[in-house]
Amino acid sequence: MTLTAPGSVQADSTAGGPVPPCPARGLICRNCGATFGLIAEHACAECFGPLEVDYDPELMKAVTREQIEAGPQNIWRYVALLPVGQDPASRVSLDPGMTPLVRADRLAEELGITGGLWVKDDSANPTHSFKDRVVSLAATAAKGLGYTKIAAASTGNLANSVAAHAARVGIPSFVFVPSDLEPGKIVQSAVYGQTLVAVNGSYDDVNRLTSELAETDEFEDTAFVNQNVRPYYAEGSKTMGYELAEQLGWRIPAQVVIPMASGSLLTKVDKAFRELAAAGIVEATEWTIFGAQSAGCDPIATAFDNGWDVVKPVKPTGIAKSLNIGNPADGPYALDAIRRTGGAVGRVGDDAIVQGIRDLARTTGVFAETAGGVTIAVLRQLVENGRLDPAKETVVLNTGEGLKTLDPLEPVVGPTHHVEPSLKSARAAGLIG
Repeated sequence: MTLTAPGSVQADSTAGGPVPPCPARGLICRNCGATFGLIAEHACAECFGPLEVDYDPELMKAVTREQIEAGPQNIWRYVALLPVGQDPASRVSLDPGMTPLVRADRLAEELGITGGLWVKDDSANPTHSFKDRVVSLAATAAKGLGYTKIAAASTGNLANSVAAHAARVGIPSFVFVPSDLEPGKIVQSAVYGQTLVAVNGSYDDVNRLTSELAETDEFEDTAFVNQNVRPYYAEGSKTMGYELAEQLGWRIPAQVVIPMASGSLLTKVDKAFRELAAAGIVEATEWTIFGAQSAGCDPIATAFDNGWDVVKPVKPTGIAKSLNIGNPADGPYALDAIRRTGGAVGRVGDDAIVQGIRDLARTTGVFAETAGGVTIAVLRQLVENGRLDPAKETVVLNTGEGLKTLDPLEPVVGPTHHVEPSLKSARAAGLIG
């Protein structure tokens, strides 16, 4: 199975006009550089290294700001920079993207950040996480490659998005999650009426099971979005980097703090910045990438602190379950991006994560899930230890909605007063004089 030939121009079957050429010319191994066609494969046949999409630089350079700005108010405005979806009729999508970039002046003042602070709030996506970006690309690729079903191993948000995409277009999906997942994410995956499988084990156990299932005859017509079509899936995260630059007036922020599970989001935001600069869409400037992990699952942070190039697996614990990937596939590449840009990695414990959620909500009105709490707590840590420059413009990424992870907050937040329905009781409670 192979996607449309790179560089080809098709007729737009929905509008009758031309669509932009596909800039993807194949897949390339991130380790040895071996090249392949636009096939359904995620591992190199030569060295077993991970594959990613390789682009024609001339086609990328032909893309203009005006062309992007004339596009739809979703990720497909960047279709001329993406490997799939050039023909709108080919897309399997919830049309995510163009989520708010929130100015966080009150939080900046508390932390002593003077260069400006922004929150990229991807909880505004259709299933309330950034995973809608990656699934829209993966599901579109799966359709183009001839698959009739989609599936995923997930820590929650990806399961929500896969099930919703399948429900939108009426195809079967299978999502596999750890059985101890937060109830909100279980419910959101189940409500779409798709197949939801709870596995007694960690995410790494779930991922191992789905890797084995993908090789069976029963699943030969199924695209596992974060496995056999992973190269296309991962490219969806680039759209967050593109949007940041566009929403800032076509410039790259000096510093970005990004939560890490597999590490893929961090590497792809960095890739988006590099692509925009190489194509001349933004001015080529320097930026610094910081990674954020939970202390309960910190293999990339540990590798960074020890100067390792290899990320050693850990057994995940802690409340930030969406980040609990003990064997992160993109860990070494996240380390490369962080080190190349002069960044660092922070880790924080459960109490700090809860406080990070509360700090963000109290100062910006943005309610983040535990991954967002990790990012805000690490931001505070990076400022306090002098690793992040408070005089430079900084963006932090909120990747999911707080309503999905209520359990850690229930013991520490609630009504500030309890009163009877009378002025006397309100006065006694100190609400009036």
